[in-house]
Amino acid sequence: MKMYFSRNIDTLQKAETELTTTSLQEAIEKTRRALDNAYTGFDNAVEADLIDSYIYEINSLQKRYNYLTQLAASETSVPEKNLCIHSSIRSLVSHVFS
Repeated sequence: MKMYFSRNIDTLQKAETELTTTSLQEAIEKTRRALDNAYTGFDNAVEADLIDSYIYEINSLQKRYNYLTQLAASETSVPEKNLCIHSSIRSLVSHVFS
């Protein structure tokens, strides 16, 4: 039995326009909120697999956040006061468990 997959062109175009309209500052803010949510989930997780998943999520979000802040630093469009630096405890926790 053959299966055919088709892509809706309207959906692809919407996704592309959403990505291009998102500013760098909005991307940093969304990543910051996602990182805070991941830390909250990590603090409340009790199962080992769930803890591992939050560790991977936190590490990937930290790398994305670092990339975006470096990109923002290279451009002058985002003021430095909007960039968030997480506490050393959070970075220590993520490095200890990784």
